[in-house]
Amino acid sequence: MAIHQLQLPRMGESVSEATIVKWLKQPGDRIEEDEPVLEVATDKVDSDVPSPVSGILKEWLFAENDVAQVGDVIATIETEGAATDMGQQPEPVQELAEPAIPGIDQLEETGVDEPAAEPSAPATDAAGTRFYSPLVKSIAAQEGITAEELERITGTGAEGRVTKQDILNYLETRKDGGGASPQTPPTEIPAATGAVYTPEPAAGSGTVIVSPSDEIIEMDRMRRLIAEHMVKSVQIAPHVCSFVEADVTNLVNWRNKIKTAYEKREGEKITLTPIFIEAVSKALRDFPMVNISVNGTQIIKKRNINIGMAAALPSGNLVVPVIKRADQLSLVGLSKAVNDLANRARNSQLKPDDTQDGTFTLTNIGAFGNIMGTPIINQPQVAILAVGTITKKPAVIETEYGDMIGIRHMMYLSMSYDHRVVDGALGGRFLKRVADYLENWDINREI
Repeated sequence: MAIHQLQLPRMGESVSEATIVKWLKQPGDRIEEDEPVLEVATDKVDSDVPSPVSGILKEWLFAENDVAQVGDVIATIETEGAATDMGQQPEPVQELAEPAIPGIDQLEETGVDEPAAEPSAPATDAAGTRFYSPLVKSIAAQEGITAEELERITGTGAEGRVTKQDILNYLETRKDGGGASPQTPPTEIPAATGAVYTPEPAAGSGTVIVSPSDEIIEMDRMRRLIAEHMVKSVQIAPHVCSFVEADVTNLVNWRNKIKTAYEKREGEKITLTPIFIEAVSKALRDFPMVNISVNGTQIIKKRNINIGMAAALPSGNLVVPVIKRADQLSLVGLSKAVNDLANRARNSQLKPDDTQDGTFTLTNIGAFGNIMGTPIINQPQVAILAVGTITKKPAVIETEYGDMIGIRHMMYLSMSYDHRVVDGALGGRFLKRVADYLENWDINREI
């Protein structure tokens, strides 16, 4: 018999650790190849970890709610074959299987914690300095932890690496008197790595009084991450919001005309969301300085246009799957991508990379009857667009015979943007360009 060491696979760019949510198999259970063994959660998405081999689950090496680093051996599986030395170097980190996308740049390997043969001295890089994952570096920068302080933290990860839990434990100790916490955040904010931080209570915040008739509901893991991400965003970016009203009568009439034939031909419905995403993609090509991120005093201009679409889950939580290179997809391609991601989001079937690399976010608050909103920017992006509900309203129509009143389909577009790098002129022109693409829709367009 042989022993296979099941490692925590890479969960996407910048993700260096995951929480063990639930073991789906017990020690002694039979496992088939590609059968899910456990559920894990990152700060982006929940996912199953499948077994690359068939055999008998021999041992768990992590309990539920434990945090494992990418590359850690999380379980052992007994398989048929030659015996394996349990002490030898584990196999290279495996990635969760997903279709290859031609042209996608290779993911950075920085931050992937590879297992080591001897967990003795702290891990160092080629220059001999101690290695820290992007997540640990980001938390350190956010909390004002100096390089000297980092060196003093005892790491419990592979090769003595400092894990997220190690640094959070250190922060708790420092708050209790183990060290002085700086009063002001660092002036330079590192590029976001997908990390989500636990904000400290605001100074002077009052204690909530709970009466006997009140019900206390503990936030689930995803809601806590959403809350922390939103707090982080408003702390980082000065939000400005602009609004514009668009006459989308031609667009609505066109969709009503083609939707039945489209559904018969494609086997699925065409919604308004892919149409909005197409308009946003075109506008981002026209105004590439909205398709950016901020790294301290650097502006990172993104080559790809990757549109995230906020999707509400049955649990009431929110997830933002991303349509990669949306500007290169046809309207049919966008429609299929939107339907696929929305269905998989509702059924908790998203893969980790489905929520990675977004450069701009669209949220359709009109689906809930809202006319407009002021959304919070999805870091590390610099803008987010909310589309409101479409309503019939009397409006002035300019004709060659003069102005007249008519019933039109109208909607509000509202965009929040990071005023550090997007000024009112740029934000306003971009938003108006999106509205122009929607208003000037070709009623005779073929799809």
